[in-house]
Amino acid sequence: MAARDYGQHCGVTRALELVGERWALLIVRDLLVGPRRYGELAAGLPRIPSNVLATRLKELQEAGVLRRAPRSRVIVYELTPYGRELEPVVLAMGAWGFRALGEPRDEQVLTPDALTMTLRTTFRPEVAAALPATAYAARVGHAGLLIHVHGPSLAVTRGDGDADLAFTAGPGIHRVIAGELAPDDAITSGAVEVLHGRADLFGRFAATFHLAA
Repeated sequence: MAARDYGQHCGVTRALELVGERWALLIVRDLLVGPRRYGELAAGLPRIPSNVLATRLKELQEAGVLRRAPRSRVIVYELTPYGRELEPVVLAMGAWGFRALGEPRDEQVLTPDALTMTLRTTFRPEVAAALPATAYAARVGHAGLLIHVHGPSLAVTRGDGDADLAFTAGPGIHRVIAGELAPDDAITSGAVEVLHGRADLFGRFAATFHLAA
């Protein structure tokens, strides 16, 4: 694998040599959501140059982090068991970085896979366990996410379907999750648009997914 060599015999050093190159962990982040075709990975990382994506995929495959697999007549990339061991690392980094997120810049976007990992990072099972089961539908650009909370369990999948509350989600959703923007204010200000369902359930969403910035 063509990675930088830091010249140190250390587990942290070796981890950085394997997944520390630019874009590598974001590829892992998206693959933690599920297998992806090359085009889906490119669409989820809109600023990654095509040659860099190809190089990173090759490097991560050589490192045993991911593999190419046939799926319904197409080739997808998926994490190996070794690669999936990065999940707690990615979630911990997401929680750490969330506290320094700040306001979204005009050119910054929120992708479905990024929001999925944010929800997994900020989910509070101890809060959800005391609340009724709830299904949310979040519209992220042209994609939909179905968010099912049942007791302390969370399931986030792509697609559209029945939900108790459907709403739009953009970069500003992080202010709600951080507690910087009250759920009612998010709706009245237009930061979040209720598409259908019970608007009062957005307060339940904000209580279920929360991480102070």
